[in-house]
Amino acid sequence: MRILIIISGEYGQRHVNNIQAHRPEGWQVEVWKAPRLLPAIVDDPEEFLPPNLPSADLILSLGEHPGVATLLPDIAKMTGARSVLAPIDNALWLPNGLALQVEGWLKEQGVASAFPKPFCSLTETTFNALRKKRPYSDPLIAEFARYFGQPQFEITCDPATRQVTQVTVLRDACCGCARYVADRLVGIGADDAQQEAGMLHHHYPCQATMGVDPDYSDTLMHVSGHLMAEEVARHVAPYRRVQVIVPGIKSEG
Repeated sequence: MRILIIISGEYGQRHVNNIQAHRPEGWQVEVWKAPRLLPAIVDDPEEFLPPNLPSADLILSLGEHPGVATLLPDIAKMTGARSVLAPIDNALWLPNGLALQVEGWLKEQGVASAFPKPFCSLTETTFNALRKKRPYSDPLIAEFARYFGQPQFEITCDPATRQVTQVTVLRDACCGCARYVADRLVGIGADDAQQEAGMLHHHYPCQATMGVDPDYSDTLMHVSGHLMAEEVARHVAPYRRVQVIVPGIKSEG
């Protein structure tokens, strides 16, 4: 798969570094750094686009300005891309209304697209979280999501000590946060693993915005953190000490 990644700053570069380090064999990754100074709506794309861009199957847009999103239909035409993945970790960079516009423009060109909010909600069949979850069907985006998107682990615990003994990353967050958490969960007790995963996620640090997002009535950083913590909780649940509280009596099982 040929991937063109569009970046404009440190946010995108961090993702590029992780993809380059852990991409599967056969992926060809090119990077284009968009101009930092762009109008919110680009009327003349040729003014800001280079004369040539490498051919691509999938465009991954990690721009930190709404103007980058308005360039995506023209970039798809230039590269021959059949799919566009434009995650939303900050609504100021890609507002919902603009995402809907870009989705419509791309659809008219026969180009599939997905706008996961936050990025680490992407799976091979859905994106977004909670009640905002949306299904999609595109083989190129799904192929990307096999390796980068919503964190997925395989976790082993010692039945005697109830401590985490091994964590294998089946799918990393694109920024690399899942690998960071996995490396630091070994030795943590099952009772504490969920909370520790949430703390490690914030310490990485997560690059999703801390502004309250109206779609979730919560920050995208917190939504992202919950996805990480819940994945860990799912695996350690059989090893947690269950507390049963009855009026006047507390017993542990």
